[in-house]
Amino acid sequence: MEIYLVGGAVRDSLLKLPVEERDWVVIGETNESMIRRGFRPVGKDFPVFLHPDSHEEYALARTERKTAPGYRGFAVNAAPDVTLEQDLLRRDLTINAMAMTADGRLVDPYGGRADLEKRILRHVSPAFAEDPVRILRIARFAARYQRLGFTVAPETLALMRRMVAAGEADFLVPERVWAELAKALKEPGPAAFFRTLRDCGALAAVFPEIDRLFGVPQPEKHHPEIDTGVHTLMCLEQAARLSDKPVVRFAALTHDLGKGVTPKNNWPHHYGHEQLGLGVLETMCARLRVPNAFKTLALQVAKFHTHCHKAFELRPGTLTDTLATLGAFKPRHSLDDFLAACEADARGRKGFEGRPYPQAEFMRGAARAGAEADTASILNGGLKGPEIGEAVRLARIAVIGDFTRQHLVGREIKEKP
Repeated sequence: MEIYLVGGAVRDSLLKLPVEERDWVVIGETNESMIRRGFRPVGKDFPVFLHPDSHEEYALARTERKTAPGYRGFAVNAAPDVTLEQDLLRRDLTINAMAMTADGRLVDPYGGRADLEKRILRHVSPAFAEDPVRILRIARFAARYQRLGFTVAPETLALMRRMVAAGEADFLVPERVWAELAKALKEPGPAAFFRTLRDCGALAAVFPEIDRLFGVPQPEKHHPEIDTGVHTLMCLEQAARLSDKPVVRFAALTHDLGKGVTPKNNWPHHYGHEQLGLGVLETMCARLRVPNAFKTLALQVAKFHTHCHKAFELRPGTLTDTLATLGAFKPRHSLDDFLAACEADARGRKGFEGRPYPQAEFMRGAARAGAEADTASILNGGLKGPEIGEAVRLARIAVIGDFTRQHLVGREIKEKP
């Protein structure tokens, strides 16, 4: 059986990066011959099989022909006479269109190795334009390899712009958009995903809520970068430094969506943008079918990030109610994720990237104090219904008030010359 290692495994091995999974292409075989060899068919749209022992994926070499708009309109030919070069030709990027034999010989008909060395993301053929998902994939590869110096080839960027102008991005279905975004949020440089989409004009079609932020000014005193879109991507960069959790990065990305819909006559100020952003965020999450865990944290950060920044100024009652809404008094909570996203917002400003964020530890301390408030005596004290909840709230306000006073006194002592 003629088999070749293909795709990401070849690319990453040449980059001397860890190879997470291996995919193989098979030449000269059929569905029937693969099954006779013990392979298990798993492909829905094209012939893919699992190896009987390693369970790695083996796909029959194939060609694809565009039959309709969008990314599903393809006719697949996986006949035994399809060559390795024909199979590699249908792939998106030259760096993904290489193969390797079992003895390590590289098959590189389209210059993938040279583009790896030049750090270029370049499409293999004009057939790239037949699949709009490739716009998202290019952006995701930019997010993955930006740290290595990779850039999109000018001719590839021009092709992507023509695809967007032709309306191809409008055929991207929400599930696929979210799938690519979720992957991009895991990459080392997720902000590059959005910069690439903006460079080719796809951001407005795919993520209009994010695109709308560019060109919206903020007060220079607090935001030397001024542009809200620039600030948003700076926040995402900081979130990627602070946390490897995609849920935190998504919350940082979407925390300021309200600034895109505030009245222009109030610019550069954005009064009430926190509340205004909630509806925009809800709409975005519904359209993309964002998982509940991502949506919940994003809504919390959008609504309360200003509270967090002003934590030292909050009254004990406001601080207690905020922490309660965040679920911070429960045994299992996501306060650390909330604080990481808020810190990313504070640092996502020109000149503020390395500033400390003492509000995070203050909020954690207040949450611990509130959780340790004596609620047992209240629960056993004969109160009923809403009276119990209010008594617990007041008990937490009292201990958080004590904590706040002690903390602020300690800060004043430390800050004295």
